[in-house]
Amino acid sequence: MTACIVGWAHGKFGKHEGQDIEAMIAGVASDAIRDAGLTPGEIDEIFIGTMNAGFVRQEFPSSLVLQIDKELRFKPSTRVENACATGSAAIHQGLSAIEAKRARKVLVVGVEKMSEVTGPAVGDILIRAAYLKEEGTIEGGFAGVFGRIAQMYFQRYGDKSDALARIAAKNHRNGASNPLAQMQKDLGYDFCRTVSEKNPLVAGPLRRTDCSLVSDGAAALVLADVETALALDKAVVFRAAEHVNDFLPISRRDIIAFEGPELAWKRALAKARVGLDDLSFAEVHDCFTIAELLIYEAMGLAPRGEGAHAIEDGFTEKSGKLPINPSGGLKSKGHPIGATGVSMHVLAAMQLTGSAGGIQVPNAELAGVFNMGGAAVANYVSILEPLK
Repeated sequence: MTACIVGWAHGKFGKHEGQDIEAMIAGVASDAIRDAGLTPGEIDEIFIGTMNAGFVRQEFPSSLVLQIDKELRFKPSTRVENACATGSAAIHQGLSAIEAKRARKVLVVGVEKMSEVTGPAVGDILIRAAYLKEEGTIEGGFAGVFGRIAQMYFQRYGDKSDALARIAAKNHRNGASNPLAQMQKDLGYDFCRTVSEKNPLVAGPLRRTDCSLVSDGAAALVLADVETALALDKAVVFRAAEHVNDFLPISRRDIIAFEGPELAWKRALAKARVGLDDLSFAEVHDCFTIAELLIYEAMGLAPRGEGAHAIEDGFTEKSGKLPINPSGGLKSKGHPIGATGVSMHVLAAMQLTGSAGGIQVPNAELAGVFNMGGAAVANYVSILEPLK
């Protein structure tokens, strides 16, 4: 145990017209430092996670956070990027700084402003998280990549459209109770299952309700070494934090095996010396519902090809044995790329400290977090528990 989350802040995800990325960073950074019971001058290092890649013109954001307080001037601050796992990558940089004893208190901010560009431009930016030499011309952009993954899964294991609709319905039902979520509406299983004018097919067998939202948003947390954390009001400790990268080209791996996520989960659970049965809940990367289904299998909730049973049997419902995405997940909460990994850790910390409000899982004691960049390329798993 080298570090703890000792403070956090989370803005509402959505489309924030009139608020630029600088204002989004400043808001959550100030609030997270205050929530930790610290002053800006006590922060030793800063990491800002943002994919950007053209979402906004301000391509160099690492010093924007310094403008919130003159005490932050001259602090080391670095921008971190690892596709959709950017937020977790920034957290890992903070953990490494503390483990190396280069810092004792680290501020991590995750942010993205996706609404600055048009829909086609968003698609063009997101497809850059795929292997462009082979996957860049897939129709539908990144949705098309996961639409193809869904087709491959259906061809091998049968049509699982009903299971995907149940995942979408679950996450929208959970998100309806999350005031931070972009879409706070229980859409219901029938709507998610039925192809209609309001829920058309987007890519392959994926409907609109199978795809995460284009979002603006920011979240921040403060990390501290254990000794420092013990003197603060609250602390959520990392029992494990594992990072596994796989080949970028889908052609070099069995994509529906999700081998990178599987290895990341195995390493994290082994490092934490716990099993899935010990987890109280998990926040996982449901950029598309097929991703959540494959994550069930990568985690070990079900054998390969049988992930549908986890949702059909109610196992992953909020009232089930292992609630998955009680926050509503990316599907309902939104997916501002750089903010997502930080958001997952903040919401997990809120659960573990009993401060998650309407999305609270009763008696939450141990959390799993899985954040993924690309199509199972950059894979991060954290196991968290309260330190005190």
